[in-house]
Amino acid sequence: MAAADRRLAKVGLDIGIGGVDAAIAQCATGPAPDLLVVETTLSRAQMLAEADRLVECTGPAAKVIMIGHVNDVALYRALMQHGVRDYLLAPVSPDDFVASVADVLGSSDIDPAGSILAFMGAKGGVGSSTLCHNVAWAISEMLDADVVVADLDLAFGTAGLDFNQDPLRGMAEALQAAERLDEGLLDQLLTRCSQHLSLLAAPLTLDRDWAVSTQACTAVLDMLRQHVRFVAVDLPHTWTPMVKRALLQADEIVVTAAPDLANLRNAKNLVDLMRSAHPDGKAPHLVINMAGTPGRPDVSVKEFSGALDLAPAQVIAFDGETFGLAANNGQMIEEVARTARAAQQFRALGLALTHCAQPEEERKPSPLAPILARLGLPRFARRLKPFSTG
Repeated sequence: MAAADRRLAKVGLDIGIGGVDAAIAQCATGPAPDLLVVETTLSRAQMLAEADRLVECTGPAAKVIMIGHVNDVALYRALMQHGVRDYLLAPVSPDDFVASVADVLGSSDIDPAGSILAFMGAKGGVGSSTLCHNVAWAISEMLDADVVVADLDLAFGTAGLDFNQDPLRGMAEALQAAERLDEGLLDQLLTRCSQHLSLLAAPLTLDRDWAVSTQACTAVLDMLRQHVRFVAVDLPHTWTPMVKRALLQADEIVVTAAPDLANLRNAKNLVDLMRSAHPDGKAPHLVINMAGTPGRPDVSVKEFSGALDLAPAQVIAFDGETFGLAANNGQMIEEVARTARAAQQFRALGLALTHCAQPEEERKPSPLAPILARLGLPRFARRLKPFSTG
């Protein structure tokens, strides 16, 4: 499963059986690999002796990782002294293996560390793009981190409208020049929306068919990950090889659904696919949007999440006035209504997707904090949660 991880996509893998002896024989008959990973069931003393042989046969430029079944910190230290770069205790999870390889080889040999956050609607018109843009904006504002919104809805994308931008170049040119895309060209194609947020906008033309290869899409997203910390990918509600590939290579996936039966069916299909495709069975983040729309009977949140076996990350209530005002002004929800419940939900989802804690300055102090501080209890005051403001 680790071999399918997108972080090892550019690493050539040659897998064989036979343990230490087979690895040494292979190195003797051909060029030494940049990294040699060997799993063995040898004892502690035997492992130390074989470590010397492995390091010697691979040469000074090669690196060795050993996977063993002996849980011993002293053994780990001894192997490091013998020239082994890392020792992993079996069984090894795919994430631990990839992390070890990344650490040993270094960032230049592993796919870039920027995270891809993919957003897709279970059905058209459920607000996935709005969610994508607002969460991306919130991340850039909260974390002071560089974020790019990549609009892959080439014919009908709304990122330009939502950010009140009308770029002349963007995603179409990036996809067409995927093989020669570099930092200089990428900077020309990006439209800056704020200090930390940029936009790779969709072309919004219907005079041609956009048959984009999965290789071009992957190349563009990989290039973006090399230069920014987070890439928020706004996916159209279509099912093409490009969309599927973008979902599969994403680090975090958000499925937005309205609480009705068609959305439930489609969301279940997407969630099941993502669980089966992800190496560790990780499920996407579910957002139920436009809950409580007037005149529409909703599938209850309990029934919706129960059918998917997935608790929603957020349930966003219908608020036509606030969302409509933001859309018409080309602004984010927090810009037009800072105290809106949805604005806080976008921030919470952004923190969940980035695995970051809420910045200290964003945490509201408890109304009792000044009193407790005067009483000599400042530490207790910091632990108090603020009163709800509704």
